[in-house]
Order: sequence, then C-alpha cells, then structure tokens
Amino acid sequence: MSVVDPTAPLSDHPRRMNAGGLQVRGLRVETRAGVAVVDGVDLDVPAGTVLGLVGESGSGKTTVGTALLGGTRRGLRIAGGSVLLEGIDLTTLSEVELRGWRGSRVSYVPQDPTTALDPAMRVGKQVREVLDCHDYGSGPDARAQRVTEAFGEVGLPTDGEFALRYPHQLSGGQQQRVCIAIAFATWPALVVLDEPTTGLDVTTQSLVLDTVRKLTQQHGCAALYISHDLAVVSTISDEVAVLYAGSVVERAPTEQLVHRPRHPYTSRLVAAVPDLAGRRALTGIPGGAPSPGARPPGCRFEPRCTLAVDECARGLPPLVPVADDHLARCIRSADVSPAEVRDRDPEVGRAADPLLRVEGLSARYGKVSVLHGLSLDVPRGTCVALLGESGSGKTTLARTIAGLHRDAEGTLSLAGERLPFGSHERTRQTRAAIAYVFQNPYSSLNPRRTVGDSVGRPLRVLRGVRGAELDRRVGEMLDRVYLSSHYAQRYPDQLSGGERQRVAVARALISEPTLLVCDEITSALDVSVQANLVGLIEEFRHELDLTLLFVTHDIALVRNVAQQVAVLQAGAIVENAPTERLFTDPQHAYTRELLETTPNLVS
Repeated sequence: MSVVDPTAPLSDHPRRMNAGGLQVRGLRVETRAGVAVVDGVDLDVPAGTVLGLVGESGSGKTTVGTALLGGTRRGLRIAGGSVLLEGIDLTTLSEVELRGWRGSRVSYVPQDPTTALDPAMRVGKQVREVLDCHDYGSGPDARAQRVTEAFGEVGLPTDGEFALRYPHQLSGGQQQRVCIAIAFATWPALVVLDEPTTGLDVTTQSLVLDTVRKLTQQHGCAALYISHDLAVVSTISDEVAVLYAGSVVERAPTEQLVHRPRHPYTSRLVAAVPDLAGRRALTGIPGGAPSPGARPPGCRFEPRCTLAVDECARGLPPLVPVADDHLARCIRSADVSPAEVRDRDPEVGRAADPLLRVEGLSARYGKVSVLHGLSLDVPRGTCVALLGESGSGKTTLARTIAGLHRDAEGTLSLAGERLPFGSHERTRQTRAAIAYVFQNPYSSLNPRRTVGDSVGRPLRVLRGVRGAELDRRVGEMLDRVYLSSHYAQRYPDQLSGGERQRVAVARALISEPTLLVCDEITSALDVSVQANLVGLIEEFRHELDLTLLFVTHDIALVRNVAQQVAVLQAGAIVENAPTERLFTDPQHAYTRELLETTPNLVS
C-alpha cells in the first residue's frame, strides 16, 4: 500500500483518493488507574463507506471516535491496539506527528456547532484556516477557490457575502454544514462525525445526512458516524457496529442488523426507536449500563437481558460470526429476534372539553413577529403535540402558555378562566396548575441545589408544604419516577442525562398540575432513555388525569405519545388533526414533507 505523507503540501496530491480505508484492531482505552473504558474494539471502514457506531450514553462511542484521531479526553490513555490509516498506525505517532494528520488526513465533525465555531471569526475564514494550516494548494487563490468549493459541496451559498457572516448569523443547520465543510476541505482519508444531527429538526437533519453521504462517496474517504439514534444511522450507514459497556456486541450490514438482530441489546435498541408507521409499541430497556469500574465478569448486558442463563455470567463471550458478514457477542444469538417488539395499540383521542384554549394568539420578540393569530384547543386528559421544524414558533407558544413570555396578544384560558400572559400576574393556584419541563436538564436544574431541594421547591412555594411532610412527599415523588429517596441528597452533576430529566419531571409533577408542558424533553436523550421517559409520563397522564402539551420536532415520537397533532410552520398552525388521521392522510404539503424526510427504522 502506498503511504501518503500528511506533512507534504496538499498541492502535491490534490483530491487524493483513499484506497485503504480504516482498520482498527484490539483498541483499548483505559483510565490512569488501568480501568478499561473501551476494550478489544475491532472496526473496518472501507474508503467511500460509512460505518455507524451506536449505543447508549456511556457505552464508549465518543471515546472510540476520539481515539481514531489519536487522542483521548483528560484522564484516559490509549493502552493497546492499532488504528491503521493509509498504512500508518496512528497510535504510534507523536503529538507533533499527529498535528500533521489532524485536519489534513483525519478530521472531526462535532455534535454542537455553536461551541465548535469561533463566534468572533467569519465562517469563510474558519474554513480557510484549516487550508492555511496544512499548506493547501499553490497559494492564496487556490485556497480561496477551495473555500468556495467547500461551501458549494455542503449546499451553502458560494457568494462572498455568505463567507463574511459570523456563526450567530446562521441557522443551526447552516452552522453544522460549515463544520462539515471544514472537515472535508482538505480531502481527508477519515472523518469522525460525533452525533452531528442531535437537536436538529428533521428537515435540517435530512440535509446534513445527505451532505455527509454525498461527500463521503465523492471524496472516497472512510466515515465513522457516531449516534444513539439507530433510525438516523440506518439511513446513512453501510454497516453498523453496536457498542455496549466498552465492547462491540454486534456488527453487520445495516439492513441485516435492523431486520435480524442477533444480540439482545440490539433487539431492545430497535424496540426503543419510535416507529413512524405506528406498527409497534415504544419500549425502553430497564436498568442502565454498568460503569467502567463495575462491569460484570461475564456478558456485560446479562443483568438487563431477558434471555440470560447461568453461563452468561461466567465469562465475556467472544465476537463471532453468526451469519455472512454478521458478528455477535452472545451465546444465545440464535434465540434473538425482533419478535420482542410488541404490537402497538394506538390510543384514540377522546371527546372532551378543552382544558386549555388559545384564541388569536400573536407573539413577538421586540419588532420580530413569531406567532400570528394562532388558535388551539387542548382537550382535557389528552396529549396534544406541537410539531414543526426549528423556528416554527413551538417553544414560543409553549412559553407563552406557561407565562414565561409576555410580549403577546390574544386570549389564553385554562378551565374556562382567562390567563394573564405573565406568570407573576397569575394566582398561585394557576401557577401550580401549569408545570413546565424544559429541553435541557443540564441547564434547567440549579447545580448548587440538591435534587431534594429542586424537586421540593414548587411544593414549598406554591402549596406551602414544609418540614417532614415536604421531605416525605419529595421522597415519594422520586420513587415514582424510578429513582429513589436517596437521590434527594445528590447534586445534578452526580446524575446522568436521563436521571436529570426524571428529576425535572418529578419537580414539575410534585405540585399536582393539571397541564404539563414538555418542551423537547427527549431531544438529547438515548432512544432507550427516551422510551422509558415517555412511558413514565404516559403513566402519570393516565394516573393523574394529566393534560399534556408535547413540543417536539421528532415526528416518529409524536405518533407514539399524542392523540392530536398541531403542525406549526412560520408561526401559524397549518394542520391540526387526530394523530392517526394526520399520519395516514396528511392534508398540508408541509406535513407531507416532514413525514417524507423523517428517518424511520422498519423492522
């Protein structure tokens, strides 16, 4: 195999095609104390193809992705194995040598473009910077031309005006495509994409996925696409590797893995993915993955596995062939099938008087109008979903209903009583009747307050409960969201994302509201955690006769949780219908477009 010198000027080998691809063998990443975080990982990514790497948070996905760039996060080190690219083992290179590879032959697309892009630098200059660092082309003119080409390749404007914009002047999708342009600008041999569509609406997500797929083939590079969303991975990947507790438990061509999983964990992941067609129930995975220092000696999924037998606990099974091009780490692989996925019994929305009524609502931010004469009824005891892409006005509507946005006009009423727009103008009883769960559990919980203090605060402020009675009810509520009263003494930084969101749900429900507003509460969660959280909220809806307003851009999830759907576009409701009718017979072109661009996992 010919070896490319990454330190040579790119003008010596423009538009290099990458024949070798990536080979990873026995990769081990451990803590300074010798505890393995990732162990024995083997991957193959031929040039021009995409390998999807899926698994729950904490499985080691990002650790693997970072190791392919020759690095680790603080406190970890690459302790064994090889990462072969163009005949070179990247794990053997010095830090100085790695600098010649990063950005030139290996590149990275991050999850959050807002933190990856320099807010004080124009986007054209940020693409140009990587070309300058690696001495691209014959000079300034060639680099300027490559910047224009890179923007065109990712579907961004190629005029000079766009290149002069700053990141804050772009949408989230445009920012992410700038990051992709930076990653592909030098025609790399390997691109690592770390959940680049998390939080994006389906339309923008579709554009980003199409861009990645096209550039991978056009540049002839190997791509590793990291995600917790198997539906997204299935639309872009040629092959999928499933990671659990630091080891690959299954690897197969995408269609084969989805339709015929041979590891129980993969099968349960499939069951946790929302089904756009509405043919199966949404089911989570009980329990959680073991931490690196507490992994069992046998199969690491054994404590959560419904197929486990005594032999599973005796030793870690090897990753062995179970079919053509299909590997699985399970002694009962022949007994695994998608049959574990239960048929779904869709709930029909019941006829009920509206608990919440919105009439002629308009809202603005300063001079910018966001909502335009919008009207909506939310029947008592049902779940109504607000669906639409970013910027459609979903969150503004939700915040206005909750009293968090006052620059509005029109009429809001709850149980027949007029609601003032500002929460401070509402009675204590009304404030207790409407609860809000925010999108980001990392920022919605006060890091300086214990879980018990955060959960109990609404009960103390709105209901006047104090002392032992407050502690008792906080403990009961934590038990009901499948945590425990012991969590009351913890702080948010001691919890996982799913645990934090369950704390946020407990805080919202402890004051016994009649209306619960959920604002994109699952957008950053693993699909298994998402399924568990949705199931939990559904339990409370039936048990407490809650009414839900569920804000989301996840169309497949809507079909599993809502009885009615209101579709927003540019601040107006363009379609409002019972869920099953909207999905089977959409009337508006925008609704049809959303349905057509949504990734779906068919099993």
